[in-house]
Amino acid sequence: MHPDRVRLDKWLWAARFFKTRGLAGEAVAGGKVYVNGSRAKPAKLVQVGDSLRVRLGPYDWLVTVRAVTERRGSHRDALLLYDESAEGRAARERLAHAHKIAPAPTYQGKGRPTKKERRDIERLEEEGF
Repeated sequence: MHPDRVRLDKWLWAARFFKTRGLAGEAVAGGKVYVNGSRAKPAKLVQVGDSLRVRLGPYDWLVTVRAVTERRGSHRDALLLYDESAEGRAARERLAHAHKIAPAPTYQGKGRPTKKERRDIERLEEEGF
C-alpha cells in the first residue's frame, strides 16, 4: 500500500534532506521549508506535483515531489522521490563555488599589547579616560 499523501517531515526525512525526522520537523517549524510558495507546518501533507523550497545552511533546494513514501531508503532511492529544478541547482552550485574560492577569515589584530602600549593604557586609566 502506497499512500497518496505523506506528512512533510516524514517525506523530507525519507528523501534524505535531514538525518532524523525530528530535525526535519524543527526545520519546517522554523520556516526553512516552503510548500507551493507558502510556509508549512510539519504535519502538512505533500503529494506528487508539490513544489518545495528547502533551506539547508546557505543553500536553497528547489524541488518538485515526484513520489511519496513514509519509508527511508538508500540515497539512490531518495533521488527518485524528487526532481530538482535546473535554476535551483545552478544557483546552489554557484554559491558553493563562491564559498570554495572565498578567502578564509583570518585574525587581523596584533595580539597582546606591548609593554609600552600597556603602560600607555594604564596612564590613560589613571587620568580617568
